[in-house]
Amino acid sequence: MIHPSAIVDPGAALAADCEVGPYSVIGAGVTLGEGCTVGPHVVIKGPTTIGARNRIYQFASVGEDPQDLKYAGEPTELRIGDDNVIREYVTLNRGTVGGGGVTRIADRNLFMAYIHVAHDCRIGSDTVFANGASLAGHVNVGDHAILAGFACVHQFCTVGEHAFIGLNSVANRDVAPFTMAVGNYAEARGINKNGLRRRGFSETTIQALHRAYMLVVHRHGSRDEAVASLEGVSAEHPEVARFVDFIVTSERGIVR
Repeated sequence: MIHPSAIVDPGAALAADCEVGPYSVIGAGVTLGEGCTVGPHVVIKGPTTIGARNRIYQFASVGEDPQDLKYAGEPTELRIGDDNVIREYVTLNRGTVGGGGVTRIADRNLFMAYIHVAHDCRIGSDTVFANGASLAGHVNVGDHAILAGFACVHQFCTVGEHAFIGLNSVANRDVAPFTMAVGNYAEARGINKNGLRRRGFSETTIQALHRAYMLVVHRHGSRDEAVASLEGVSAEHPEVARFVDFIVTSERGIVR
């Protein structure tokens, strides 16, 4: 199921049922798992490991060299899990030695058209990147996070799980889990209540997160006092404990 016009390097390893469209180029050191579909005019460069049932649409560039002036041709990697959808003109770059050498993408993510994921990023599972969203290098994105169209994240930032970054927003600090961040530069806009409801979180948990958010993010006293006041709630709601731990351990500071 490889089109005659496609070029597949002998050093690539493709599962028997992979499909490769016209004029695509798959280089040495590329591994494609079972059930993968590669559209026309796609370029995949190794070392890149791609799991099962991924769909890669036309004109995507996967596993290309990192866009980092310090990169000197080292054999760094891109690792992609299962069931991801990679749409038109998406660019996913390999890692750099300074960032651990690997860009990692987990499972069931949707990358709409014109997404850029730079070197050494770590992306969890079940995320959605709307058209034109971009990650600079060394960005971590948690499970179920959503980046709206043309949202951008500054290098070395972390976007927590179930967070939402709004249209045309620029996050230059960490975005706490379960929250929304909107604007340029992004500002915190409360708990991502609608997203959490869609994913089955109880109203009790959502209200507990809201109270924690108001105490910690919109605090008038010290952070330590706000965190201490949430000890009982954190013990009852693991989501609140995760929210608080993220803020306490943030190295860049959070979007406020």
